[in-house]
Amino acid sequence: MAKQTIEAMVEGGKASAGPPLGPALGPLKVNIPDVVTEINKKTKDLAGMKVPVKVIVDTETHKFEIEVGSPPIAALVKKELSLDKGSEEAGKKRVGDLTEEQTKKIARQKFGSDAESFLNQVKGTCRSMGITIGEGAVTEEEIQRYEEMKRAEEEAKAEAPAEEEAKEEKPEEAEEEAKEEKPEEEAEKSKEEKKEEKKT
Repeated sequence: MAKQTIEAMVEGGKASAGPPLGPALGPLKVNIPDVVTEINKKTKDLAGMKVPVKVIVDTETHKFEIEVGSPPIAALVKKELSLDKGSEEAGKKRVGDLTEEQTKKIARQKFGSDAESFLNQVKGTCRSMGITIGEGAVTEEEIQRYEEMKRAEEEAKAEAPAEEEAKEEKPEEAEEEAKEEKPEEEAEKSKEEKKEEKKT
């Protein structure tokens, strides 16, 4: 039984008979509307996201199977929380919070199961994105604390170069002082020499 696989990237729940699916499936004489309907049915929970799909067609019977890949966990998390991006400083800045049920939903979307091992993968990705599980929404007070911390860090960085400049200037000042002291030392030496000559 000969089979041919067509791979495409479609928007979840919005596949159509147009490119890239239609032109690729046409020569295989498969029922394209049925393929599109099945893909949209399987990807409806991923609406708004690009999803990899495989259409496996039996070229003799013209029957087909649909295999739906899944977006990265990070993309699923961002969609669930309506975020554009994760935290640029995970561990310092929190940008969102998932409930346990939302975490399970993402595991099911990605792996087809919410077993503990899959949940742990979702939670690990969340940590790296600055997203907590079951701690509640990000508060204004929390945002303010982070902004104050960033301001303090920036001020500290601004002070550091000034201190370095001061350190670099000191050796030059010491050299100048040494130059100023030398004539006085030489004058003292000449006085001493004159005294010695008188004695002799």
